[in-house]
Amino acid sequence: MAGSVFDSALFGDLFPTGEVGRLFTDTAEVRAMLLVEGTLAKIQGQMGLIPEISAQAIHRASLELQIDPAGLRAATGANGVSVPGLVSAFRDLMQAPEHAQYAHWGATSQDIIDTALMLRLRQALSLIEKDLAETLSTLATLAETHAETPMAARTFGQYATPTSFGAVVASWGQPLLTLLRELPDLRTNCLLVSLSGAAGTATALGSDAAALRAKLAEGLRLQDPGRTWHTDRTPVLKIADWLTRLCLSLAKIGEDAIQMAQSGISEMSLGGVGASSTMPQKQNPVAPSALVALANQAHGLNSILQGASVHRHQRDGASWFTEWMTLPQIVLSAASASRIANTLSQTLTPKADTMLDPVQEGLGLIHAEALSFALAAHMPRPDAQARVKTLCAEAMATQTHLRDLVTDQHPELETATLFQAAEQLGTAPTEARSFARQVRAI
Repeated sequence: MAGSVFDSALFGDLFPTGEVGRLFTDTAEVRAMLLVEGTLAKIQGQMGLIPEISAQAIHRASLELQIDPAGLRAATGANGVSVPGLVSAFRDLMQAPEHAQYAHWGATSQDIIDTALMLRLRQALSLIEKDLAETLSTLATLAETHAETPMAARTFGQYATPTSFGAVVASWGQPLLTLLRELPDLRTNCLLVSLSGAAGTATALGSDAAALRAKLAEGLRLQDPGRTWHTDRTPVLKIADWLTRLCLSLAKIGEDAIQMAQSGISEMSLGGVGASSTMPQKQNPVAPSALVALANQAHGLNSILQGASVHRHQRDGASWFTEWMTLPQIVLSAASASRIANTLSQTLTPKADTMLDPVQEGLGLIHAEALSFALAAHMPRPDAQARVKTLCAEAMATQTHLRDLVTDQHPELETATLFQAAEQLGTAPTEARSFARQVRAI
């Protein structure tokens, strides 16, 4: 089995990551770090911190030169970080030592690595947002179309009261809508540039390090934190938390889809489903299962990431290394989940007739709550509840529909609407349509 399912030739289509997967490769990381180094040099030249001609040469070289990540392996293994090897290779490739000496002027490895990470996270969030928005649009249409499609709500796995499929879809979509609305603040507060020097004091970055950091943020279209955040991993944790909650919200769709498509229930068709190697009759819920698995991974890794967020002193190798091992997998889990959910939402189809069966057929026990409130208009509420329990027990014992017992024993009640699913949906249609309106108003 591959070390990661995301870049596996075998499992890649089961857990697709799209363009986000390319952002978390060695090549993409090196490219992002070179972009940071080049932009830093350009701004330092403009501010007179390094010779302007050298700054221009470094910036141009950062855009043109290609560095093979494999060539940095030995140095990274020895140093614990990739930047020393990167800077050394970059200076050699420039073949202009009089200019190359000013590369990486005053910065520390963490400045380059963290800022390059933020560049890639920014792109990842944009790509995931696109999938999320498309999924919400599809769910909005589904919710509106089926706002009044009756089905049985289940609590603790048991029939509860009637609801609508549109309301169920809205319950899937509302957490996703909340996540989408959080993105602007997440970008503002967490996509930060890092430029604080060796120990966070910016000693070698000139007399106006704050201005340099602000200009670097502007040049890279990141946010200026106005402070050192080397050991404050809050920005990373918040992004990871958002990605994890996305996985969990999408897993809810997966869990419900697995249950609703299972044998004996069959209230939903999933579209593209998987086959068994030995049982030809099976159609396995592959995509919903992948959503649940991805949420399990993201949740577990996020817990590790949070535990590793306490850095000792001004930089902690062990905590930082743990972040490198967990954060990319969380990002890729969210990217994969958003890709899968986008496709799944376009193919899942409710089976309205099958959904109606538990509501209309059987003994009518799903209408017990409505019956208890109808009786409460004629007797005290506790007596009404006790009476309904007795009627339900009689219905099960005699296999008589609850409606028939009520018609016979309580002629004062209007059973025509009381046992009609469309009349017992409550706020379900309203919630489904409200969700659809909110999505379209974005």
